[in-house]
Amino acid sequence: MKIIILGGGQVGGTLAETLANEQNDITIVDTNEKRLQELQERFDIGVVIGCGSHPDILQAAGGADAEMLIAVTNSDEVNMVACQIAHSLYRTPTKIARIRSTAYTLKDEIFSEANIPIDVRIAPEDLVTQAIHRLLINPGALQVLDFADGMVSLVAVKAYYGGPLVDQKLRSIRDHMPSVDTRVAAIFRRGEAIMPEGDTIIEADDEVFFIADAKDITAVMSELRRLDKPYRRITIAGGGNIGKRLAELIEKDFHVKLIEFDTDQAYSLSEDLSKTVVLSGSATDEKLLKEEHIQDTDVFCALTNDDEANIMSSMLSKRLGVGKTITLISNPSYVDLVQGGEIDIAISPQLITIGKLLRYVRRGHFVNVHSLRRGAAEAIEVVAHGDQHSSKVVGRKLSELKLPPGTTIGALVRKIEGKKEVLIAHDHIRVQSEDHVIMFLVNKKNVADIEKLFQVGFSFF
Repeated sequence: MKIIILGGGQVGGTLAETLANEQNDITIVDTNEKRLQELQERFDIGVVIGCGSHPDILQAAGGADAEMLIAVTNSDEVNMVACQIAHSLYRTPTKIARIRSTAYTLKDEIFSEANIPIDVRIAPEDLVTQAIHRLLINPGALQVLDFADGMVSLVAVKAYYGGPLVDQKLRSIRDHMPSVDTRVAAIFRRGEAIMPEGDTIIEADDEVFFIADAKDITAVMSELRRLDKPYRRITIAGGGNIGKRLAELIEKDFHVKLIEFDTDQAYSLSEDLSKTVVLSGSATDEKLLKEEHIQDTDVFCALTNDDEANIMSSMLSKRLGVGKTITLISNPSYVDLVQGGEIDIAISPQLITIGKLLRYVRRGHFVNVHSLRRGAAEAIEVVAHGDQHSSKVVGRKLSELKLPPGTTIGALVRKIEGKKEVLIAHDHIRVQSEDHVIMFLVNKKNVADIEKLFQVGFSFF
């Protein structure tokens, strides 16, 4: 696929790497010549220097025959105009834009073929806010991903000493929880992936990814680790878009304090937020944290735009007695380096955003894509179409599917008598047309094989 990416920042650069490695024809546009040189030296991509909303720059980037435009510059306006130009001049089939300002996103009628023709809008701040919210309502989880409109969850937890299933074989899950069906999709031990089998023994400190019906998540977590008490007190460092949106979302259900360095912004936040206690100051100020009894906080969320400040404030709050820390890290390469010590969970806006974008870029019938472990692994939701004559999956048992190495099927969602139901994956289940199949890929390089597996042809006999 020929794709033009506007913006060579963290999101654009990481997306270019991912898509180029999947044999797409990628051209990236940015005004920063040095950044483009760095990207071109690392990846097999084309580059064009200039403003992506200018018609001559889009022409130079190959706009006339591009199948997709992904506008992820730091400017909403540049992204919107670029999509309009691509539509007006080239009728580019798919146009995706990052739109951050709520001044635009609150008015859906702005975005249409007759007005501003953007097919898909991505709001990273909303995606990050939702990800943090899922962590707050699932105490103890390292990651919570939703599939099938929230019916199925993929949850990552760290197995702790003393957990009922630690030092036990995976097949014993059914003995421990006879009324709950779940499947372990992957285990990461000391950074290495272990494909789960019935005889696999869970060890303390394993990072375990399991899939279950959303209503059963707490029950499964209790088998792998001691359950954390429900969180009540949340402190947020940073009153930017993410910090403010998170406070708005959770202030009715939690006791929330928000620390903002800029005095004017702090005042504005205190006017806009109804229940949140807003403090003006620095989250790296030990005196302030002590005065505000930071040790009573259940979760400290460092959400400023400065990675170093986020890391420093998280480490300080942890040493002062905070239970959990969630830290925003803009550089994806830092995530695994800092997570697991004084920083419990590191959140990468880039990886969350890229996962959302990949849903629309992948060929085939992908519904959801989540990028995991610095982009090396993926969790996907794909819809099976066709029949047993035109599909390699429909009508076949899960045990008969030729999955690429390191791939597991965790669950299916099927409409039965007009109602959607969750079927945890077992070998005897046969795939039906329109099933939503939820899979975990230890190695994202195998995505192309999944695309081929779910393709519909005239006949495979």
